Amino acid sequence: MTWLEQLGRIEDLEDAEFDASLVDELERRAEGAEPRPIRFSTPTFKEYSSTELKGCGKNSFPAFSITAGACGLNCDHCQKKILEPMIPATNPAMLDEKVRHLIETQGLNGFLLSGGSNKRNEISYGRYLPVVEKLKNDFPDLRIAIHSALLDEQRAKAMESAGVDTVMMDVIGAAETIKQVYKLDRPVADFEETLAALCSTSMEVTPHIVIGLHYGKILGEANALDIVSRYPVTALVLVVIMPFYAKPGTFVTPDTLDVGRMFAEARARLPDKQVLLGCARPPGMHKRVTDAYAIMAGLDGIAFPADGAVSVAHSIGRPFEQAHSCCSIKLGSDFSEKIARSFAA
Repeated sequence: MTWLEQLGRIEDLEDAEFDASLVDELERRAEGAEPRPIRFSTPTFKEYSSTELKGCGKNSFPAFSITAGACGLNCDHCQKKILEPMIPATNPAMLDEKVRHLIETQGLNGFLLSGGSNKRNEISYGRYLPVVEKLKNDFPDLRIAIHSALLDEQRAKAMESAGVDTVMMDVIGAAETIKQVYKLDRPVADFEETLAALCSTSMEVTPHIVIGLHYGKILGEANALDIVSRYPVTALVLVVIMPFYAKPGTFVTPDTLDVGRMFAEARARLPDKQVLLGCARPPGMHKRVTDAYAIMAGLDGIAFPADGAVSVAHSIGRPFEQAHSCCSIKLGSDFSEKIARSFAA
C-alpha cells in the first residue's frame, strides 16, 4: 500500500488534501533507508491535547519573558502576541523566585528565557545571567534554553559561561523581509554573524527559519537554509507563519504544498542534523496536513503534534517518543544518539 493510500485510511485525515506527487516523492526518498525516530514535544507554553497524546504538567517547562509583553520592534508577523502566554519575569529576582518556586512545587525540568527585543533586534539578558548561573549551580539537571536575538561573540560567550544549554535565533534570508516585516535596518549578514558567534560556543545551537515570513510568501527561506548549512548547528527548527497574529489582511497562509516542499529541502540540505517542526504553524486541517508532510519528509521532531500525527508515523513505520520539553532541547534523552544511529544505518 502506498503512503497516499495509507493516509486515506487515517480517520483524522479523512478530509485532508495531499499533493500526490509530493507524497510519492517523499516515499521514494525514504525507500531503503532505516526509519528515523521522531520526537513529539508537548511543552507547557500553551494548553495541549490531541486524540493520540496527552499533555504534561502545567509548569514542567515554561517560558519566561524578561520584558513581559513589551517589544521594541512590534514586527508585522507577531504584533507582540507571541509574548502574551509567557510568564513575566521583569527583573532578575522575579525570575529566580519563580523558577525556584516551580522547582519546589511542580517539579520544573527546565525553562525557556525569552523577551521582546529593542529596535535593533537585541535582548538585554546581561543582568539575568548571574541568576541563570546560580540556578545551574544549585540545580545541575535544570535545562535552560534562551532566545538570543541578534548578538556578538562576547554576549554569546557570556550565555555559555552562565550555563545556558540551548540557544535559539531566527535566521532570515531576505533583506526585504528584514526591512518590511521586522521594520529593522540590519542586513542578512548580521543574522549569519549571530549564528557564527553562537556556534563558536559549546551551547546547543538551534536556529529557526519561519516559512512564509514575507507576508506568507516564500522568499528568503532557501538562502536561510544556505546560511544554516554552513555552520555546525545542533538542530534546525522550522515554523510556519501564522496570519492569526498579524494585522488583518497583511499575511496570507502559506500553501501546505509549499510548506511540504520546504520540509523536503531542509531534510535534504541537513541530512545528518536534527530538523524539527516548532510550535508555530496555522491550526486546523492545515496543521494536520503540515504535520503529515513533516513526518513523511523525515523531520526529527514536532512540537504539539496535530491529531493524526501519531497514526501517520505508525503508518510509514517511524518509531516515536514523547518529550515534555521545548522541541529544541533534550531532557536527558538519548534522542540524538538514536538519530545518529539511524543516519549511520
